[in-house]
Amino acid sequence: MRQRTLPGARSNRQELATSITVTALGLTTFRCPSRPRFLDSTTLAKEPLISNRAARRPARHAPPLEADGNRIHNEILLALPRAETEIVSSQLELVRLKRHQVLHEVGDSLKSAYFCNTGMVSILTVFPDGKSVEVGLIGKEGFVGLPLIAGFRTSATRATVQTEATAFRLDARSLPALLVQCPKLREKLRQFSQVMMVEVTQIAACNRLHEVEQRLSRWLLMSADRVGSKSLPLTQDLLSQMLGTRRSSVTIAAGALQKAGLIAYTRGNLNIVDRQALEKSACDCYRVMRGQIQRWLRERP
Repeated sequence: MRQRTLPGARSNRQELATSITVTALGLTTFRCPSRPRFLDSTTLAKEPLISNRAARRPARHAPPLEADGNRIHNEILLALPRAETEIVSSQLELVRLKRHQVLHEVGDSLKSAYFCNTGMVSILTVFPDGKSVEVGLIGKEGFVGLPLIAGFRTSATRATVQTEATAFRLDARSLPALLVQCPKLREKLRQFSQVMMVEVTQIAACNRLHEVEQRLSRWLLMSADRVGSKSLPLTQDLLSQMLGTRRSSVTIAAGALQKAGLIAYTRGNLNIVDRQALEKSACDCYRVMRGQIQRWLRERP
């Protein structure tokens, strides 16, 4: 793969200046060539995405990638064969996403798509009076910008970063060509769109039919699955917004779960203590969604 740099970059110093400018907007970026530089205000990492030793190994799929010393976790990217990995990675930027950062609003023109790598992004339905409720949650398994794969250019929802995160950003103009060149990428994105459809419909029913404590348990389990951790940096204000209910109701529900020994909550941080019991506390929606996804996984050739 040939080296790609940020537009107008000619030297490390100029790249660093570009990074500082982008950081002011909440993003720190680097391109993803075979030897990327991760740019931030203090350092330029020099590790290749794929080590020379790994690159010499024959493999159907590319080996786990490295960026700034961190493994690439996005499951869509990791599932690509080596040839598609090389094509796709040349079009990506690794970006740092700040907590509460809005990736797109309702009606926005989608200029970028994101392969989530760490952290999680909430998909929210926004009402005319400004109120919002979460209808989807995306982590390392997924992709933000699904309307683009159907040929649409605007967003019908809001996408908000819920924890500090990293993602691989793709210019929306590059996606149509990639979908033609990369059949495995096209397949994985279509499959993920169906997973999201299951989640959106089930969460909509959940928000209407189930008690706050059950919905909170379901949401915590989904969040833990997506970040791969039992420790979640969450506030009760955030939880009330995600569940579409009053903060006082979340306080009561979280207190009940904590008293039962399922979670431990301190200001701004929540730890899942007993996951098995939390699954029993959750409504059937979590098991329904998980069961359907597992059935689909078994159907793959």
